[in-house]
Amino acid sequence: MANVLPAEKRVRVLAALLDGNSIRAVERMTEVNHRTITRLLLALGAGAVRLHDRLVRDVQCSLVQVDEIWSFVQKKQARVTEADPPDVGEAYTFVAIDATSRMVISWRVGKRDQATTDAFIADLRARMLVMPQLTSDGFAPYIPAVGASFGTSIDYMQTVKNYHSGSRGRRDDHRYEPPRDPFITKSVVYGAPDPAKASTAYVERLNGSTRHTNGRMRRLCLAFSKKADHHRAAVALNYVAYNLTRVIRTLRVTPAMQAGITDHVWTLDELLETLLAEEEAAAPEAKPLTHREPSAPARPLPGGRGFLRLVTEPTPALKQRRKSEPPPPPASPVQAVPPPPPEPPRSPVQLSLFDPPEGS
Repeated sequence: MANVLPAEKRVRVLAALLDGNSIRAVERMTEVNHRTITRLLLALGAGAVRLHDRLVRDVQCSLVQVDEIWSFVQKKQARVTEADPPDVGEAYTFVAIDATSRMVISWRVGKRDQATTDAFIADLRARMLVMPQLTSDGFAPYIPAVGASFGTSIDYMQTVKNYHSGSRGRRDDHRYEPPRDPFITKSVVYGAPDPAKASTAYVERLNGSTRHTNGRMRRLCLAFSKKADHHRAAVALNYVAYNLTRVIRTLRVTPAMQAGITDHVWTLDELLETLLAEEEAAAPEAKPLTHREPSAPARPLPGGRGFLRLVTEPTPALKQRRKSEPPPPPASPVQAVPPPPPEPPRSPVQLSLFDPPEGS
């Protein structure tokens, strides 16, 4: 008879892993050997990737936010040597989220370079059915990656948070966070995005939740990943569980329910059974994109290339430029006296040296 872990203990292990616990902590909580926990994690991670490929495709959303979250495998990048495998060191997780439903559309784990960015944006493009408005931070490799996958007709804007330099005036409780009072710079890369809707707030909030629910992402602790395969499996399991089991407090439903992928909140038993039974399927392939209907008055471009949005008010950059211009001088409360009219030109007078002047 095979030594199979009971279903009840599998659910307990899954619940502990999704609550940000390390492998050793799960071993102490569930009394399951850490090698068994690791094998179950790898199986659940592979099933999570297959389930995500089956459910999250042909996505129709108008606002997409992308960002990357830092972590590392085995050792930090400063301690990596030439003898270490290429997966050792920093491991960034690129993630794309639907700003309306909060659903994770795509993710990619790798180095923070052009190759990982290209693969991440290509996977995001393969899952989309509508041309969205895309917002990211100021990471430069996003620009060629977005242009290669979506083309230059996409509405793409970068938002950069600028912080004060130096640590002057920072208290000890703010040691591990950027300086306060940032100001945001928004720049158009492609198309004509709406600056009012360009933000990375939701994806940055997701990164904070990820560090809470995935112990491998947590800073200054010993739960970091020792192998890249384990790290990728934990990331996939965390994002799929977030889409299907986590209820967003402001939406009162899960992201998958808000996006119309499922009609109920998944339980851990249902998630566990589905992940272990999910069969291998082909990854989504890119399909022709349809342009989203503009929310503001717009004119369609010829050839179905999109819409030309009607700008009813000055852009934020133009408003800032107008504010920087010196204001006109204030009007005087006292009415100024008009200047006298100019004197008419004088005609020349011929003088005579022999005739005496009149009246002499």
